Amino acid sequence: MKASAKKTDISAPQLTSLSWADQIKAWLPGLGLTGLLAAMALGIGHLSHSVGIKLLNPLLVAVLLGIAVRQTLPLPAVYRPGIQLAMKRILRLAVILLGLRLSMAEILAVGPVGLIIITSSTVGTFYLTTWLGKRLSVNPKLTRLIAAGTSICGASAIVATNAVVDGSEEDMTYAIATITGFGTLAMVSYPLIAGLGQLSPETFGLWCGASIHEVAQVIATAFQHSTASGDIATVAKLSRVLLIVPILLGLGWQARGSQSVGSTPKTLPIPWFVLLFAGLVLLNSLQIFPTALKTAVAQVNQVLLCMALAAMGLETYLSKLVNLGLKPLLLAGLSWLFLSITSLILIQSIT
Repeated sequence: MKASAKKTDISAPQLTSLSWADQIKAWLPGLGLTGLLAAMALGIGHLSHSVGIKLLNPLLVAVLLGIAVRQTLPLPAVYRPGIQLAMKRILRLAVILLGLRLSMAEILAVGPVGLIIITSSTVGTFYLTTWLGKRLSVNPKLTRLIAAGTSICGASAIVATNAVVDGSEEDMTYAIATITGFGTLAMVSYPLIAGLGQLSPETFGLWCGASIHEVAQVIATAFQHSTASGDIATVAKLSRVLLIVPILLGLGWQARGSQSVGSTPKTLPIPWFVLLFAGLVLLNSLQIFPTALKTAVAQVNQVLLCMALAAMGLETYLSKLVNLGLKPLLLAGLSWLFLSITSLILIQSIT
């Protein structure tokens, strides 16, 4: 019995001692499962959009499907290596490939005033959220995930940040759920506020890009107002995404500085995948990649992100999620309100 357990429950150290062929064999079951769940999530997302329901983000669906499988079906240990691979290495690869969505020309098109507004509101929201998290006694790692998801770019920022802060699967799932929920609320409320406040297309577009969580949510909200709003919002949002680089670098160094005296120092205090993401942005700015290639990579990357988040769901236990309580939800709500109100005031005051 003990021998058979060792064969099925392969840990990370054991995997590294295997040949490449044996490692691939160990990964296949888990990768197959996460790939299946990713395909289902993308299919549900596409179907919902085709019938006019734009609130089902495939990334959120992937997490929920993973959770559903974990709670209802037995998950043999043979799946663990592939699930762990999707949660870590595939996740980092997906974050790197997000760099193909950005170029320096797009960022500079926002203009100096727009960049000042986006940077100040994003950084201010991140640090206010971490401060509020301490006051509310929320788990520091979960606080940072909520701070990154609110201030930068929703689920993508959460999964990237988790690769640095190493939060639990429950922290990741809770953060994504709260961020998706408040981003959805923004999609409904922003057009109503724009009508009541008679916001110009430029003001509304910049506000959406500077304060709504997900890229897809920004686009869906801003284009409800006008094409001009949608174009401005898209560029503003992509500019905001790039702020993930300095924030994650700061978290990486902070993690190193918080080590106890006498402990073994971390060999990679810098999240190298973030630097690779920034490097890909710079390469993309040179316009050396054909549009067809970038489109194909974006489609593949959506699958990779869904696989990573499905893996997170497969490692999540609802009982632990419930134990996190309502304080993180309150934190996410206050953080979103601060970003929304602050960014709108800055836009109307400066522009």
